[in-house]
Amino acid sequence: MLALHRALRRERRVLVARASSRDACDDDGTLSAVNVGGDDAATNGPREDLEFSFGADYGGDELMSQGEAVVKGVSAVADKPSGLTLDVDYLQELIAIQQDCPKDIGFFGTRNMGFLHQQLIEILSYALCLTGNHIYTSGATGTNAAVIRGALRAEQPELLTVVLPQSLSKQPRESRELLESVTQIIEAPENDDMPLVQASRICNDTIVSKVKQVIVFAFHDSRLLLDTCRQAKSSKKLVTLFFLD
Repeated sequence: MLALHRALRRERRVLVARASSRDACDDDGTLSAVNVGGDDAATNGPREDLEFSFGADYGGDELMSQGEAVVKGVSAVADKPSGLTLDVDYLQELIAIQQDCPKDIGFFGTRNMGFLHQQLIEILSYALCLTGNHIYTSGATGTNAAVIRGALRAEQPELLTVVLPQSLSKQPRESRELLESVTQIIEAPENDDMPLVQASRICNDTIVSKVKQVIVFAFHDSRLLLDTCRQAKSSKKLVTLFFLD
């Protein structure tokens, strides 16, 4: 773990330097981590999903860190200031719970991803691969692209598997260019005639079936991603959900 913490400190310095050199980024909100609760939530919409997990008086701005969730449980909420340092601390806390053994980990997330969040996800993926975890993700832009870049930087191609919702030829050009460096790609040409949202749901279910832990980056109204969290939870997977808003 000493090498991992050194890598995190090095990447943290790089991230701070990059962030300070940019005029602005798309989204500077704080990442908040919670474990998804309930296997049988009623799904009348995003607000109802949140009320089921956190209570009817949930305000949306009091999510705790992963470390606090592990120690205190999701009912204990502590106020946290926002900022770059705190975001990186959340990721370090998430890495800390990986010490028992390498796992198969599935990454899911929104395509609408700001520069800062992409950098944080890339660091997390890089660090997890360095510690021997096998990363599964899909091939879209945003979250998936950041995960792939981070895993590729670890230079252990056998620890990255990309599962596509359709055939490779159906992916956006920028995704195909990135996937040229990936050695393990699972295509689904049988889904080429489906709407993308339907094919993506099948793809997410496939990834969930292959992993022990799921990490999701979503907005509160990301219906498909929240559905994936519930599906993973009902399949007895460890689920960690990061809200970006």
